[in-house]
Amino acid sequence: MKRPLAVAVTGGIAAGKSEALAAFARHGAATLSADAVVHDLLAHDDEVRAAVRDRWGIDADDRAGIGEIVFGDRAELDWLERLLHPKTRAATAAWLETVDAPLAVVEVPLLYETGGETRFDAVVAITAPAEVRAARRGEFGDREARLVPDEEKVRRADYAYVNDGSLDDLDAFVAEVVDELCAR
Repeated sequence: MKRPLAVAVTGGIAAGKSEALAAFARHGAATLSADAVVHDLLAHDDEVRAAVRDRWGIDADDRAGIGEIVFGDRAELDWLERLLHPKTRAATAAWLETVDAPLAVVEVPLLYETGGETRFDAVVAITAPAEVRAARRGEFGDREARLVPDEEKVRRADYAYVNDGSLDDLDAFVAEVVDELCAR
């Protein structure tokens, strides 16, 4: 089986990464969300579940409780990321080995922050103006302060899209990217 072209979708909070991933799926790409992998690990990985319980005394299914802890304490967030990121990378790599499609697209919110771009053949950055993102999701607090700025993501990406229009506009952008990638 020929390895698919591996593409990462990244971007800021509430920029529209998940909508872009859904558009890639509509255009025939195999898709995976790193956030979904993390949720699966928290729900089913015995090592992760035990580590969370041992560290914080809560069940790994308590995403609200985990969020309250990690978004209020950078050291705890770092600990959780050290636990989850290697397992997420391994699960993504294993998934890529099973893909029987020319294009495999993975939504990776912290792609540049974790140095993950080297694992992909192409990167698509989805951005949106701050006011649009705030309208979609509300306030983010200081969560964005640790993220690579959108301008840097756009500069480093192979494709970039400012997602401030309609879903049809986003879909049209994705269709163009799919056509270009599949022509390689």
